[in-house]
Formats: sequence, structure tokens, C-alpha cells
Amino acid sequence: MRTDQPVTPENFGEMFLNGKPEVIYEQCSNEFKELVSFQQFSELLQSFNSNVESFHLESTSHLGFVTQYVWIDERKEKAISVAFDSSDIIQSLLIKPFNTFPESDNTYSKNKFVMPINEEWFVFWGGTNEFINYHYLYESQRYAYDLVIMKEQVTYQDDPARNENYFAFGKEVTAPADGTVVKVVNHIIDNFPGEMNEKEAAGNYVVIKHEHEEYSMLAHFKESSILVVEGEAVKQGQVIGHCGNSGNSSEAHIHFQVMDTPDLFNSKSLRIQFASGEEPIQGDFVTKESFDKKKVN
Repeated sequence: MRTDQPVTPENFGEMFLNGKPEVIYEQCSNEFKELVSFQQFSELLQSFNSNVESFHLESTSHLGFVTQYVWIDERKEKAISVAFDSSDIIQSLLIKPFNTFPESDNTYSKNKFVMPINEEWFVFWGGTNEFINYHYLYESQRYAYDLVIMKEQVTYQDDPARNENYFAFGKEVTAPADGTVVKVVNHIIDNFPGEMNEKEAAGNYVVIKHEHEEYSMLAHFKESSILVVEGEAVKQGQVIGHCGNSGNSSEAHIHFQVMDTPDLFNSKSLRIQFASGEEPIQGDFVTKESFDKKKVN
């Protein structure tokens, strides 16, 4: 393999393992080079490649103006997450052990759910590894989804310092399955975009009890926008409130998960069985009952 050819999303795995580190480093963004020296990068690459025979592409996610590629080694022990922009400049590069939890990965919810939305949304975090779903390492949130609305590769228009300029802000949030509301918090003020309220991590949220002792949780509602009360029976698709930016949230979005108890912090997150039979991951556009892996608008 020639080592003077440019690095592309298609050849990155082989270039990382067998190419010259200066070829990859040269194609990294200036911001990356300011954080990591070439010597550091070269030593890290050499160390990480120890005992690796090959890397293969695990997943591809379109995230706004960049596309993220996750490569893993043949033993599924090491992973590389690399983000290219439209000019094939490497904007970010993360290498870490590839942690998996096969027992819970293979255990799905007994109930079938739909996404808690009435329009087309975008999966910003979701999937079964930490590179496409930062929740994955935390047992209580492992299979959670974070949903935003993205148009023309951005989630807002005009001034990003105003919640009202985010496409998701104020949009309807719906019940993902029939059940009974068991917890409502509705008084947390919305954050200024970019700031987060870690003390009230879920912000305004709703927990719904379903059959088989399963509980869904919808979080980050707009202050005082929740329309249901504790003890109320709800139907799948019923509007229960409006999306906000409360809690540990930097911009308007919906956090959606299913768990085995109503306790947000001492439960086990369940991998969601969707009514469609499909399972969206980061980078997919979703509606209530379907998703599109190929669409990038």
C-alpha cells in the first residue's frame, strides 16, 4: 500500500495500522494538532496498534457537517472513532478500548415501543457502544436515546443563544406505549443553551409504568409544559408535554429510555424493542414508527 496517498474514510483503518503516522497527522485539523503533538500522536498510534492484525468499519454516522466512522480490531477489543468533514479533513480522533456488555445487549424490553415524537427527529446519541451512544457505559442509561431536530445539518436557526431558535424546542413529546404515569417533575427552569443543570440531571421528566414491570422515562421537557399527572393512564402516541432544555442538557432535545424500575439512578436500562422491528442508531432520522439510515438533509 502506498503511504503517500491521502487518508480517506474508506482506507483509514488500513492507513492507521500500516501507514505512516505523518500521513494521517498531516490531514488532521489545526485544532487537533494544537492539542496533540506529532510525537505524541506517533507514539500513541504505535502503542495502540500493538497486537492488532486488522481494523474493520463498525459503524458510520452523519452528524451535521462531519461523518463519524468507528473502526474496531479483529478481537473487538480496541476502537477508533474518527470524524471527517466534507473535505476529508480529520476533525476528531478518539482511540479507546472497545467495551461491550453482551448480556444486556441481548436482552430486549418485553413491551414494544415507538419513538415519543410526532415529526421527524434525528438520533444524536443511540446504539450499543460508547462511540455512538455516550450513555452506554452507564448501566442505568445504557440504551437511552437523545433526539434532536436537524435541518440542513444544524439544529437551530439564527441566534443559537435562544432556546426558541432550536427546532426541537416546544415540539410535542408523546407516550411511547400504553401505561400509567408514576412520576412527573414539571418545575425546572430551562437552561440557556450551552449551560447545564447537573443538580437536576433529568430536568422536567415523566416516568410511565408499562406491562411486565417496565418503565419508560422521557426527560428535558420545557418548564411547566407537561400535560399529564401522576396516576393518569396514557395511550401510545398521546401528547404528554413539550420538548425543552431543562436539566443536564446543553440544547433542546428529548432523552428517552426504558428501564426495569422507576428509579432513574438505580435501575437497569433495557434495550428497546421497537414496534417496527428495527432499531435506529446515531445518525438516523426517525419518525414515530420508522427510521431512515440513508437520509442526510
